[in-house]
Amino acid sequence: MPALSPSNLLILMADQHNRQMMGCAGHPDIQTPNLDALAARGTRFANAYTNSPICVPSRAAMATGRYPHQIGVWDNAAPYTGTRPSWGHRLTAAGRSVTTIGKLHYRGVEDDTGFPDQRIPLHCHEGLGDYQGLLRADMPPRFQHRKYLLDAGPGDSEYLRYDRAITAQAVRWLREEAASCESPWVLMASFVCPHPPFVAPPEYMALYDPDQIILPVGWQAADWVHHPAMELRRKIMFHEEPLDEQTLRQAICTYYALVSFMDAQIGAVLNALDAAGLTDSTRVLYTNDHGDMVGKHGLWYKSVMYEDSDGVSMIVAGPDIAAGKVSETIVTLVDVFPTVLAATGVAPEPEDADLPGVSLLELTNEDARRSRVAYSEYHSSMSASASFMLRDDRYKLIYYVGMPRQLFDLEADPDERHNLADDPALATVLAGLEAKLRAICDPEAIDATAQASQRRRVEAVGGADAIIAGGVKFTHSPAPAQFAG
Repeated sequence: MPALSPSNLLILMADQHNRQMMGCAGHPDIQTPNLDALAARGTRFANAYTNSPICVPSRAAMATGRYPHQIGVWDNAAPYTGTRPSWGHRLTAAGRSVTTIGKLHYRGVEDDTGFPDQRIPLHCHEGLGDYQGLLRADMPPRFQHRKYLLDAGPGDSEYLRYDRAITAQAVRWLREEAASCESPWVLMASFVCPHPPFVAPPEYMALYDPDQIILPVGWQAADWVHHPAMELRRKIMFHEEPLDEQTLRQAICTYYALVSFMDAQIGAVLNALDAAGLTDSTRVLYTNDHGDMVGKHGLWYKSVMYEDSDGVSMIVAGPDIAAGKVSETIVTLVDVFPTVLAATGVAPEPEDADLPGVSLLELTNEDARRSRVAYSEYHSSMSASASFMLRDDRYKLIYYVGMPRQLFDLEADPDERHNLADDPALATVLAGLEAKLRAICDPEAIDATAQASQRRRVEAVGGADAIIAGGVKFTHSPAPAQFAG
């Protein structure tokens, strides 16, 4: 592939966006005109994944280009502090302007994470994060996870106010500051929607009729996925009792409305880029940290290895990017690090040679699907032990330490309804995927390391009883204080 010319890079990031819920992904109900237009002038990766289906580890992996177990970011109470270099470090050292606006979810602004210009950042609450999540299977039940669904509907929230402010600051930066940068710049506008709470502006709720939407696969209790990890999850989240159909429809429509609201924020930033005359000299990357089950298989939110939770959106557009293309090549968030460097013309350092990712820009112009694997891991709340995901071009293994494995044929069964792990005809496939997983890590050893880290942190704050009595009581990180109320 010929050398790419350096350009500006605009990173647009959402939180908890199900990758199927875009018009360009073929969703029958969702309205995302701005993401659809971005995909039309760029390349959409249909098989993109997070490296951990929860906020803090996924964002640390995206920043560093390394898997969570390689950097010790296990959960939402182990935030990134800059101990391993980020792509921000590389660009800053090369003299590139790097500005972030919105959610980062690191420990705090005082850490050298490689992002010196952070505007209205959202970091882990009090620099600690969710300490109750360290208790994992023994954490107290959280009725709020059910209440989000029961209360879903129109209104206002701190997250809506925060996202509007992120948009306004990104528009202002493009209009007033971009032109003064002497070399290719990077601007990352990182939104929090469609993350719960499920409260959406009325004008976006009006886009969806609850009675007309298509309901997700496996939404009825008789069709739920039954696995020990899922049963534990439903118990802690008060999801053992099915939602009635109208409540379910209302919650789904509210999620859709939040996606459309987020899409509008992205549209406003892209319009500002165009108004500033920067579209032709700027590459754009849209992605998110993880997905949301949105009722599929009777599950909601993130933290599981099914496609709707572990998949992410990934769209790239701009100079030297194939337009109107859908790539089937597997990509993950660790590919962002080399992508940012390649887009801006910054050379990697020797210590980056072992990074597992490759530049998305390299992949966009390949005619054939490159054979790659996706890897993801989870060590956090509502789990008795670690879970790992390894997929190749057709099959997907979900490996639970101490629990039954799951194997899915994504070509024949994209909705993951049929676990084939006990099928003798696929024993060789299962063994091959597990061997590829063990080439990346030792699941049992990694699980032991993560749980030891969590026990140390629990003990350091007085033990489980102290956490339950006085620990963090939130189920979503609060927006900066000026957006509360």
